[in-house]
Amino acid sequence: MAATFYGLMARFDTAPDIYHAAQQVRDAGYKNWDCITPFPVHGLDGAMGLRRSNVPKFSLIGGLTGFTTGMSMIWFTGAFDYPLIVGGKPYFSPLFAFPISYELTILFTAFATIAGMFILNWLPQHYHPVLKSKEILRGLDDAFYVVIEARDPKFDLNRAKALLSQAGAKEISELEA
Repeated sequence: MAATFYGLMARFDTAPDIYHAAQQVRDAGYKNWDCITPFPVHGLDGAMGLRRSNVPKFSLIGGLTGFTTGMSMIWFTGAFDYPLIVGGKPYFSPLFAFPISYELTILFTAFATIAGMFILNWLPQHYHPVLKSKEILRGLDDAFYVVIEARDPKFDLNRAKALLSQAGAKEISELEA
């Protein structure tokens, strides 16, 4: 393929159509492809063969870091930095440290979740070849699209077109990079 060729973009009219097309593309063994829908389609990620997101791992690490930071900060302050016995209470007690630890857990979890989403989704991505397509606006309104990238190891232009036609595509267009 020429260096300016990005891939194929096929239009489908309904959510069940794109769901079944996604299953067929997945079963054909393609790895570099995606679906564009105007609204979330329940179960489409499963039909595409996508595994669970890793964003919750970022969230968990952020939450544990926030909780540990809060407890450690209160412990250091009460035991070393400014030891002060008030009313016979100990230098450190988890009961006293809990409010700040709780708040830092929430704060760090939120930041880690947003950072994880940006990292795993390669954001910000200010340009994508699909955005040059004239049809992309329909993908935000009333049409459903499957995009198969030419960089996929299994990509063959004629076979990919045949697969998308067999899947029920109403229109297939070639995308430039």
